[in-house]
Amino acid sequence: MKRMAMSLMAAGLMAAAAFAQTSEVGQRRENQQDRIAQGVKSGQLTAGETSNLEKKESAINQEVRTDRSLNGGKLTGQEKQTVNRQQNQMSKQVYNDKHNSNTAHYGNNQVGQRRQNQQDRIANGIQSGKLNAGQTARLEKGESNLNKEVAADRSANGGKLTGAEKKQVNNQQNQVSNKIYTAKHK
Repeated sequence: MKRMAMSLMAAGLMAAAAFAQTSEVGQRRENQQDRIAQGVKSGQLTAGETSNLEKKESAINQEVRTDRSLNGGKLTGQEKQTVNRQQNQMSKQVYNDKHNSNTAHYGNNQVGQRRQNQQDRIANGIQSGKLNAGQTARLEKGESNLNKEVAADRSANGGKLTGAEKKQVNNQQNQVSNKIYTAKHK
């Protein structure tokens, strides 16, 4: 009876340690995602900055999954320190990107409003957990490329888009919108 109680207690302690390990890394990741989502929603993070942050977050997440799969679902002490250091670096980069002079300004026109709406949808997907870091990075890279294209078109035309360019941007925004929907509902 004593052995059984000791075995149950040991199993319980191991499960609690694994849960604490999982929840500590997972909670930190969740907090980072919330900060990124808030930055996207407020316009403090541009699409390019968000893509870069999410790409790095995705790499950390993949490293944790790989380390755990190699160690029976746990992280070693050294791996925990490495992940903690990486998350500290990510936290600093989120802060720096949110507080630099780059902001996401989309303008007061239909194109700008649509881009803002799509950024809000991405931010909501991050916050709700429907979008993971890899999906967000890909979506934001597409948004960033579209933003650059619109800026180049406007620069070439004295600050305005031609009718054909508006139509092309609308088609591209439709594609981005479909990608956002698909990623959020997989």
